[in-house]
Amino acid sequence: MPDHFRHVEHVMGTVFTLDIRSAPTAQARRTVREAALWLHHVDEVFSTYKPGSQISRLGRGELTVADCDPEVAVILRRCDETAAISQGWFTTQIDGRLDPSGMVKGWAVEQVSRRLWAAGLRDHSVNGGGDVQVAGESAPGRPWRIGIADPFRPGGLTAVVSGRDLAVATSGTTERGRHILDPRSGGPATGLASVTLIGPRLTEIDAYATAAFAMGAHAREWIPSLDDVEAIAVTEDGQSWWTPGFPALRA
Repeated sequence: MPDHFRHVEHVMGTVFTLDIRSAPTAQARRTVREAALWLHHVDEVFSTYKPGSQISRLGRGELTVADCDPEVAVILRRCDETAAISQGWFTTQIDGRLDPSGMVKGWAVEQVSRRLWAAGLRDHSVNGGGDVQVAGESAPGRPWRIGIADPFRPGGLTAVVSGRDLAVATSGTTERGRHILDPRSGGPATGLASVTLIGPRLTEIDAYATAAFAMGAHAREWIPSLDDVEAIAVTEDGQSWWTPGFPALRA
């Protein structure tokens, strides 16, 4: 029997890949299938593209937070916390509508990782649209390696980081163009082509990466104020900068 297996799930408008470095026992496969089904539940609750989702109905005033699944209150509270930490650069109000998607995907990835860990699948990687949470090792004695996409060279890498029990999130123009707005001007954020944050938990790291990209040049001063977070950024003119602790993470 092989000592690892992989599951790919198309959901939430992107691709989730669960890479399990354990034998594909019946119980392990059942755990992975249940995690994949849960991701579809998250999509039904939080999708801003589905008019019948709880978030869409909440934004239109058809539901209250109390009417929604408990996860909605959790996400909105954590979004408010991130908005405060980022001095308003992270926001759930996009073009006048409720949109917490800057946190939801990272939270969903982290929650899947927690489910796998609790089921005894201690060595794994969960990748949701390029944002990654890893646990344990890729092989005995070998940390995980995560490539950071170069926004100017399709298929190229800006850097590779390695570690155990690590979260990596990138916000930028590579996949979806300038989709992140500057909440102060209302227009597309400028200054950076990409920014990648590395830390312990993807829920916060993903949201912080969104805020950092919206900040542009100001992110270079803000990111070092965050606990246990390192970063590398590529500016619009192709220059790079990184936080002091980032080189220690390079593979």
